[in-house]
Amino acid sequence: MKPIVVCGHVCLDIIPAFPKIASSLDTLLVPGKLVEVGPAVIATGGAVANTGLALHRLGLPVRPVAKVGDDAFGRTVLEIFRNAGAPTDGLVVDSAASTSYTVVLSPVGCDRIFLHCPSANDLFGADDVRAGALAGASLFHFGYPPLMKRMYADGGSELEALLRRVKAAGLTTSLDLALPDPQSVAGRSDWERILRRLLPQVDVFVPSLDELVFMLDRPRGEAMRLQSAQGVPLGGLSVAEVRQVADHAIGMGAAIVMIKLGIEGIYFQTTPDHARLRACGAAGPDSQVWCDVSGYATCFEVEVAGTTGAGDCTIAGFLAALVQGLPPDEAARMAVATGAASVEKQDATSGIPPWETLVTRMASGWKRRKPRVTFPRLV
Repeated sequence: MKPIVVCGHVCLDIIPAFPKIASSLDTLLVPGKLVEVGPAVIATGGAVANTGLALHRLGLPVRPVAKVGDDAFGRTVLEIFRNAGAPTDGLVVDSAASTSYTVVLSPVGCDRIFLHCPSANDLFGADDVRAGALAGASLFHFGYPPLMKRMYADGGSELEALLRRVKAAGLTTSLDLALPDPQSVAGRSDWERILRRLLPQVDVFVPSLDELVFMLDRPRGEAMRLQSAQGVPLGGLSVAEVRQVADHAIGMGAAIVMIKLGIEGIYFQTTPDHARLRACGAAGPDSQVWCDVSGYATCFEVEVAGTTGAGDCTIAGFLAALVQGLPPDEAARMAVATGAASVEKQDATSGIPPWETLVTRMASGWKRRKPRVTFPRLV
């Protein structure tokens, strides 16, 4: 099988273990209060680590491409990749940068808060993707451009140039987003304009619903985030509105859209344009099978240990199915299965088994969550 290049954001995650009695982060994070926590999990984070190592654990060949600093955090990131058996020759060590890190505050039953330092990710550019990284590969996945300054600056021109280069090399392209700090430069950027520039070069677009709505309609996105925090399904959006968001992304140029819905699962939708699907590159799907289809997949039932990286792992399952030529319904089910396996451990990827083990678990009667929303087609 041809390698999958997973490129973009990488960091070191520091995840303290919180007491299970917490009802909300508000009751824990009180100024002047000492909160006793358990041992911290130290793991890699970001799209390159989460999606890349998830694909690796599923058994697919992966080429991670990212940037770290020449410091203790950077050496730890490299060590984690090596211990996982993943290649590190695409991980650029920049002596002028410090390694990105995230402190993940994720008590059981509470929505997460991330304290994030972008550092080396802000310095990552198209020139860090060396020519050999693309040679012989089938798919190129890029993750988290809103957390990488050079990737969103100047209207996304650097990322657009990189995606054009990848498409010219014959690879299928995939893009994931991240929700930036609304008050940051990234959060104030014109993301609809950036996406209109990028999506004609993106074959598979895999954002979260809250990220995409925020970037297309900021007031609605902020209202949606508040409702999601209160447990309202889809952040108060209707099923019709979710489908409209997917339509909008396809109208901007994407061929396949897979929207992560958090605990509700995923929704996917594809272009009705056969020619656009046939132009999807080396890992492109069968245009007859994937043309003008949509569906909704609910999550599998699991005991949740932590949700960090679950969306990235969901993407890994979807892309793994795509490169193996599976139809969209199977790709959607493998997406939510991979995401479910990931949350059974506190870190993002250690809970993910080999592909065959996951398939066997699904076939043995693994129960799905009962949907709280009704999409036209459940898969």
